[in-house]
Amino acid sequence: MKISIISGSHRRQAQSLKIARFIEKTLREQALADETWLFSLSGNPLPLWEEGIWEGDPKWQELLAPISAELASSDGFVIVAPEWHGQVPSGLKNFFLMWGKGELAHKPALIVTVSSADGGAYPVAELRMSSYKNNRICYIPEHVIVRNCEQVLNDDPAQNNPDADAYFRDRIAWALGILREYAVALKQVRASGATDTSVYKNGM
Repeated sequence: MKISIISGSHRRQAQSLKIARFIEKTLREQALADETWLFSLSGNPLPLWEEGIWEGDPKWQELLAPISAELASSDGFVIVAPEWHGQVPSGLKNFFLMWGKGELAHKPALIVTVSSADGGAYPVAELRMSSYKNNRICYIPEHVIVRNCEQVLNDDPAQNNPDADAYFRDRIAWALGILREYAVALKQVRASGATDTSVYKNGM
């Protein structure tokens, strides 16, 4: 069982990356995954999408092939998205444009959004509405909104709000347990052959 975590913030010192690392640690410590992979969008490692991807441009192939291999070998995903101006960061939306060859298809994903205050709901709605069409990622019904993120999930307990920190640690572990079971179940769906996209390559 391999679960990959995508940290969707462009910022180099990102709260989203802190939370993504906590999620990776939890997956390993609680034996919810045999293998994990964390991909951070800090510093914008992916240029904006352009037609060269479809045309087999060697520079795109060199950049994307190793990432594609990690995604294709994953059984499920955690998408960590900060709320910027009520939106998902543009780099994360750009990420979803890159993968249309089944790397994410019919695999479960848990949405975890991040807010420095009491927000975080808009990115959940945005991801569920507009990020899955052609890559066919399957968001599970559960999601987590980490509010007041500076005060929770820090390595130094003195930096945490004790009640909120305990809640988010438990809630994240619970949601990851559900993600794992979806990952087990959807393996059978993919193995059935019903998800073949050779005829209908794009979603409607």
